[in-house]
Amino acid sequence: MEDLSNALCEETEFGMMSLSCINMALSEFYSSHGNYKTRLVLTSRDSNRDVVAAASAGLDLIKNGQVQAILGPETSMEANFMIKLGDKAQVPIVTFSASSASLTSFHTQYFVRATQNDSSQVAAISALVQAYQWREAVLVYVDDEYGQGIIPFLNDALQAVDTRVSYRSVISSSASNDKIEAELYKLMTMQTRVFIAHMLPSLGSRVFSIAKRIGMMSEGFVWIMTDSMTNLLSSLNNSVVDSMQGLLGVKSYVPITKELEEFQVRWKRKFQQENPAVVGVELNVFGLRAYDAVVALAMAAENAVNSTNFQIFQNPKSDSANSTTDLDSIGVSQSGPVFLQALLKTTFNGLSGEFRLIDRQLQSSTFQIVNINGNGARRVGYWTPDRGLVRNLKVSSGHSTTNSSILGTIIWPGDSTSIPKGWEIPTNEPKMRIAVPVKYGFTQFVKVTTDSSTNATTITGYCISVFDAVMKSLPYVVPYEFVPYPDPNGEQPNYGDMIYQVSLGKFGAVVGDTTIRADRSKNVDFTLPYTESGVSMIVPIKDNKSNSAWVFLKPLTWDLWATSGCFFVFIGFVVWVLEHRINEDFRGPPAYQAGTSFWFSFSTMVFAHRERVVSNLARFVVIIWCFVVLILTQSYTASLTSLLTVQQLQPTVTDMHELIKNRENVGYQKGTFVYDLLIGLNFDKSKLIAYRSVEECHELFQKGTAKGGIAAAFDEVPYLRIFLAKYCSKYTMVDPTFETAGFGFVFPRYSPLVPEVSKAILKVTEGEKMKDIENAWLGEENTCANSSPSVSSSSLGLDSFWGLFLIAGVASTLALLIFAVMFVYEQRNLFKTSDSESSKWRKIRDLARIFNQKDLTSHTFKKGKLHEESGIQGHDQSPIGTSPCTHCYPSPSSYDHSFTFYGEQGTPSPDHGNRNNPNVQVTEEIDVVIELSNHSQEQQRIPEDIP
Repeated sequence: MEDLSNALCEETEFGMMSLSCINMALSEFYSSHGNYKTRLVLTSRDSNRDVVAAASAGLDLIKNGQVQAILGPETSMEANFMIKLGDKAQVPIVTFSASSASLTSFHTQYFVRATQNDSSQVAAISALVQAYQWREAVLVYVDDEYGQGIIPFLNDALQAVDTRVSYRSVISSSASNDKIEAELYKLMTMQTRVFIAHMLPSLGSRVFSIAKRIGMMSEGFVWIMTDSMTNLLSSLNNSVVDSMQGLLGVKSYVPITKELEEFQVRWKRKFQQENPAVVGVELNVFGLRAYDAVVALAMAAENAVNSTNFQIFQNPKSDSANSTTDLDSIGVSQSGPVFLQALLKTTFNGLSGEFRLIDRQLQSSTFQIVNINGNGARRVGYWTPDRGLVRNLKVSSGHSTTNSSILGTIIWPGDSTSIPKGWEIPTNEPKMRIAVPVKYGFTQFVKVTTDSSTNATTITGYCISVFDAVMKSLPYVVPYEFVPYPDPNGEQPNYGDMIYQVSLGKFGAVVGDTTIRADRSKNVDFTLPYTESGVSMIVPIKDNKSNSAWVFLKPLTWDLWATSGCFFVFIGFVVWVLEHRINEDFRGPPAYQAGTSFWFSFSTMVFAHRERVVSNLARFVVIIWCFVVLILTQSYTASLTSLLTVQQLQPTVTDMHELIKNRENVGYQKGTFVYDLLIGLNFDKSKLIAYRSVEECHELFQKGTAKGGIAAAFDEVPYLRIFLAKYCSKYTMVDPTFETAGFGFVFPRYSPLVPEVSKAILKVTEGEKMKDIENAWLGEENTCANSSPSVSSSSLGLDSFWGLFLIAGVASTLALLIFAVMFVYEQRNLFKTSDSESSKWRKIRDLARIFNQKDLTSHTFKKGKLHEESGIQGHDQSPIGTSPCTHCYPSPSSYDHSFTFYGEQGTPSPDHGNRNNPNVQVTEEIDVVIELSNHSQEQQRIPEDIP
């Protein structure tokens, strides 16, 4: 027989229900397990819901009753002392209702929680908040250890979904109704309308009743309850439930089984028999867990007895008479460690679900999401760790879901089906103070004027008009007022300092030409941008239209000129190599051959080459080269025409690095982040000059660096558009452009207005209203600025034509390789002699000499020879009426026909007359009789050996 104590408040409905379940568990378990050697004996103590009474009852049970385990206590406050007492006596303290997350911080060995930890539900609550995209929430909880235990876990879970806890409302369990009402009225004055309540029904019933009465349960409000109230909803009377209409709640999930349904019938019948005067008590999840806890203890006791014998308490060695307190004389259970280990290993399927203890507490992975409607809670979905929010557990899903549409239809407070946005502007809230920078230049964006007679301040500008249009498009009214923010020294204010004032709470927002920056967003939130973005450079322009005698060189860059010249020479060389042996036009003295080759290559520019091209390889090269020349000449002509006819407005500086290298002065608008940007680009601080207006920037440009002015200015694109509007004929924007996010409105961190205003910005910018605002403030600027696009170099470079040169080079090289292979193959007999060093050089010289000779086997020379012979033989057979040409000089072909033993220089061949040499082409000398006539008409016969 093992002693089991119960420390509950037996006079409450909760205590009566729990005690009934415990007694039924003992009787039903042992009736179905008659073979068990052990029996649990229940000893009850009533704590009367008092912490001291619970501690006293626990001490009495351990010291005098020498119990082996304590089932209870009921509340987390009562469990504090009893947990430490159990550790001292090595007696397991098993609770089925004390769920405070702070109890696990004691790191005790003998505290077993047969219920869920409150921290296990915070993920389900944060998933709800994330699903409806609420960015702020107020925590309302009871001021005791039970209420405070969940707050750190809940705060972390909300931060994980980017939701801020804007306020913590702590209400004492003994607070009067007046104090509760005052606290709720305080909550009504705040913007946040999402409240997460964590308290027991005794306090929660009063809070919700008062909230209903003062109007906090109307449309637009959101209330989310933890399972502390939703699990005990059946114990609340109808008037309290009526005040909670529209609330969302997280509730422990208990699978419906046949055993559970049968037990509910048995319990209801037994409870009414034992308590006929008590009406309205309903069975809840805590009663089921009490039942399962008793079953677990009974199974653990049997397993522990089978492994060892239970022993009574061992009294302390100190004399009881000398003990100053009862705690000094408390004994230590010798069987406690064994009993504890047996309990921790016990697993079974109970009435409330699977009973499994991990880290000495019950694990549960599923929660129900309920909506309070009518007389009870209506389930709208579930939450599981692996699937998130789901409507039905039976439908499988492969990933976590945080979409609100997955839940069933929810009736919100005020019988509304529209999802509350989670915040409102209270009617008694003062106007939102919006800081506006006082600018001394670029007043098209923000302009602050003060009437000297009335001292009235008027704030206008592009940014102001956009903000007014955005706020008017919201479905509700947000009262606000503009407050000028000047610099204390009368200068243009520093925008970073002005934005930082919002994070300090001095302003509710900033409206102006404020650029969205990463470093600024650390303390504040920006809306979506409403202007174009980027930081660029503006420089003076000059007319490059030149009447110089060398203007014809400007259409092409120097590298393109050089490449073109090299290719002209290269193509001429290639054509000469391919045509030299077979074409009369490419033969003759060396100077003549070189001139002809270059002349042929350069004449292709105007397609006026008169030399014949007879080789197919040469024709292929010339075709490719003519195509390249055609593209080059056409491009050159177009560029030169543009230079001579169109006004060339070129920037004085095209590269930012030139400014740094030449130590030129650079301007920036005072008070903006551009100064830090320029420092990051390695500009010298002494070379940075600030300006405040368009006119001041123009004056600095007019002075130049030499007179203390600037050579270039860096600013954001919207400002540069304004500048170019006034001086579009004198300046231009050039690259590079540094990306920024544009202008945006500034609000405090986690402000609920940020997503609402951002949506309104999209609505305004996509409509006609934005065009009207731009035309009113920036219309003329846009027209002029757009006529000055970014300028680049006007000369044509090699990067535009390298593909053409690549094609021509590959084609020419390929033709040379083919010719070389064919030539060497034809003279292959030349390499069949000895391989001595002198012989190698001789072969190379012979090969070069053969290349320099005419290829008489070519069809071009065969045709020429036939034509020559035909002419000689027909000299005396001239037609009637014609006479032979007696004053004509020999054609080039007649000279070349007789060349065999003499080179082009007239040097005799070393193999002259050696007809037995197979490697030498031997021809006979031909005597040609040429008739020359002079003014005396004297005929001579001149035999010549034509070289």
